[in-house]
Amino acid sequence: MARYRLSVRSLFLLIVFVGASSGKEPPAQVIVWPASGQPVVRFSFGKFRESGSSGKQHSYSIDVTAENLWGKKISKADFSLYLFDKDKVRIGEGWISISDVAPAQILKFQIFAQASGTPVSTVLAPRSLPSELQSYLPPKTVSMTVNSVPQGATLKIDGTEAGVTPKIIQVAPGKHMLEFSKDGFNAGHFPLEITPDDASGGSVSYELGASAHDTVELRDGSVVSGDVESVSATEVWVRIGGNVQRFSRNQVKRIGLVPRETLSQ
Repeated sequence: MARYRLSVRSLFLLIVFVGASSGKEPPAQVIVWPASGQPVVRFSFGKFRESGSSGKQHSYSIDVTAENLWGKKISKADFSLYLFDKDKVRIGEGWISISDVAPAQILKFQIFAQASGTPVSTVLAPRSLPSELQSYLPPKTVSMTVNSVPQGATLKIDGTEAGVTPKIIQVAPGKHMLEFSKDGFNAGHFPLEITPDDASGGSVSYELGASAHDTVELRDGSVVSGDVESVSATEVWVRIGGNVQRFSRNQVKRIGLVPRETLSQ
């Protein structure tokens, strides 16, 4: 009987221990910034507590601890806290700002964030840093749309292929050269200069030079570019890349001829 009571007592203690362990809150998420090189700040994020909701939008409050790991005072630094769900889809964003943090000093504060779901993980990104920490900022780029007339031209940026127009590109401040090329049209270059104060959202449209060859538009919607050699009542002869190709007159919808220089007699 004593052995039986001891077993029951042991089982009871085990259940209490497991229950107490499962009741603990998950450990705080810790992010040391930057992720590589000399550490500057260690952020610890507590549990996300929902403070309100409207439809799919949820409001959260988070307890945050920031510790200055740097050997100097941090005058002011701002960060974005991006929130992700279990599928690693970004669903929200928060804002962190610290100032006048002495070396080894620890700050405790609360931030608020909005999310269209339940946050599971976070990513920290700097937004504004003092001059002594500017080197930690990611290189700035400007997003813009590049188009051409006609569309469908091959685009190169500083000699590197970037796709076909229209195209959304990311360019860093400085001077760049855009190159456009399309079969049947004269290629062109467009110098582009981006200043540090330029914002994303701009656009560039480049009109390619006049067609360098005659064009033959067929009734199936395709366009042939070359030099029209002759046209008869039944056939059209077009020289394409050194070879003459014949088309039935019934295949042709429209012919566009470019001016040609004639030799003086």
